[in-house]
Amino acid sequence: MSAERTQKTLLIIAIAIIALNLRPAIAAVGPLIHEIRLDTGLSNTMLGMLTTLPILALGFFSFLTPIFTRRFGTEGTMALALILLTGGILCRVIPSFTALYLGTAVLGIGIALGNVLLPGIAKKRFPHKFGLVTGIYSAMLGAGAAIASGLSVPLSEGLDLGWKWSLGAWAVISFIALLIWLPQIHRNNTDLPRKSLINSLKRLGTSKMAWNVALFMGLQSFTFYVLVAWLPEILIERGMNPLNAGLMLSLVQAVGAIGTFFMPAWASRLKNQRMPVLIIVVCEFSSIIALMFPSFYMGTFWIIILGFSSGSSFGMALLFIGLRSQDLDSANELSGMSQSIGYTIAATGPALFGALHDFANTWTLPLGLLLLVTLFKLLSGWGAGKDDFI
Repeated sequence: MSAERTQKTLLIIAIAIIALNLRPAIAAVGPLIHEIRLDTGLSNTMLGMLTTLPILALGFFSFLTPIFTRRFGTEGTMALALILLTGGILCRVIPSFTALYLGTAVLGIGIALGNVLLPGIAKKRFPHKFGLVTGIYSAMLGAGAAIASGLSVPLSEGLDLGWKWSLGAWAVISFIALLIWLPQIHRNNTDLPRKSLINSLKRLGTSKMAWNVALFMGLQSFTFYVLVAWLPEILIERGMNPLNAGLMLSLVQAVGAIGTFFMPAWASRLKNQRMPVLIIVVCEFSSIIALMFPSFYMGTFWIIILGFSSGSSFGMALLFIGLRSQDLDSANELSGMSQSIGYTIAATGPALFGALHDFANTWTLPLGLLLLVTLFKLLSGWGAGKDDFI
């Protein structure tokens, strides 16, 4: 194996391990909601903020990521992201409401930076295999969420760590990711952005394609973070025990990881990506309708379909960033814009979903909101699927 191929293989491994770390800090919360409520007495709205805060950080700091890359370069900013992620996770272990929410916000900043940078790194280093690399790291994102969802309750109850250390345990793998990434800082940290941030924002702000990509990102993230925060609680309220409810969320994430790998790899070969968008929306709409009924027929089947559509949506959102940009600068800029606007939209999801349940005392109304979101996702995805550049 040549030295160049070895370096690229190691880079793919580093990207995959980083991606594995960008979801557990958020996904681990959902299965523990019931335990956290019993221990703290927090309301559904405040519990929803444990998922909403990092999404707000994703929205705000995704927009500011180009400022960091102009100062530290892409690889240096990724290292900073992993430092913030590790520190934020550990902060939540401190027995204080302030530390809980502060740590949640800080880890959200780290996740925001990492999310924005991954598509640009893949675009720069693997321009001819972007769809495949996107599928790999987006699948690892889903895998990280699945592992966290499935292990949260066993860590808390099975190993008797409690919910704080169940959340804090994920700092170990984020620190490992930092160590693996450090060699990349000196190796590939010379390509700094050439265009001014103001000019870039003006150009993106007038691009219909950029807005379609951003809205698709936001709407798919809205649904994803609602499911992460509330799917276990929905199932628990319908009689499932917390362990199995966490495993159902883990199943959603695991099947989603399959969708995030195969859908971008297939869609990148097509002239346009409208057919994949249509398939995703039909699957998601059907599974949400099934979830609205307490004893929905073939429940596990529809959970699998929901996971596939959710994961595929995320993979397509990342793929759009690379397909609709022409170089590293435009990929980072479109990634920053789409994730900033997208996660700002998504940030309203968990708290709004919980508040609608508090208001109606039923899951039918908030699930109906997800149906509406799915229809809007079809419209934005149809525009983003057009064979064109920003």
